[in-house]
Amino acid sequence: MLVDTSAPLLGEPVPVELVNTVWADRDGVHDALETPAEAAAWLAAIAQRSDLATGVDVSAMSAADLERLTVRLRRLRDALRRLAAQATDDPRPNGRSPITGLEAAVTEVNRAAAETPRWSTLNWSPGADPSRMWRAGKAAPYALLSEIAESAVELFAGVQRPRLRACLAPGCVLYFIKGHPRREWCSAGCGNRARVARHYRRHHAVSEGTQQG
Repeated sequence: MLVDTSAPLLGEPVPVELVNTVWADRDGVHDALETPAEAAAWLAAIAQRSDLATGVDVSAMSAADLERLTVRLRRLRDALRRLAAQATDDPRPNGRSPITGLEAAVTEVNRAAAETPRWSTLNWSPGADPSRMWRAGKAAPYALLSEIAESAVELFAGVQRPRLRACLAPGCVLYFIKGHPRREWCSAGCGNRARVARHYRRHHAVSEGTQQG
């Protein structure tokens, strides 16, 4: 039985959601892919957002296959966190990727993208609109890994990269796509924490100035 994912799902592009499987709260930094059960829960949570994931049942995978997939998914996540830090000039020390080299991160993304051959097919039934369906040459979860990596290539090599942001709210280690000019934080909760912190700093500075005067 799948457990619920602890990862914060914010409606970001899937590669950013994968990056955000490293998250933080008052107790510290957490990994939502720490175990195969947690990885399966995350895959199930985001499966509906992928054409490849139609009919995927990760709970039916063998324990050995799920273990291997979990290792690959974490490795891809760590590579994407390294690339996200590069793209955003991320100054945050918490949640840094264990992959420290840019070249190693790029290599891992490209390896995952080439994990399995994929192709698209046309579906068109009488009375229905035509649609595109992805097919894969391996088990669907591995094809999903490949698709996430390919989406990440599009993210970092395309027009969205300049809109990728590191959330600089206190204690946060998440990333987000800046879809609105006024958006500064990954979530409303982080925005509230940032405003409280700014208010405290200003109040503290005024208090110190008054005492010194």
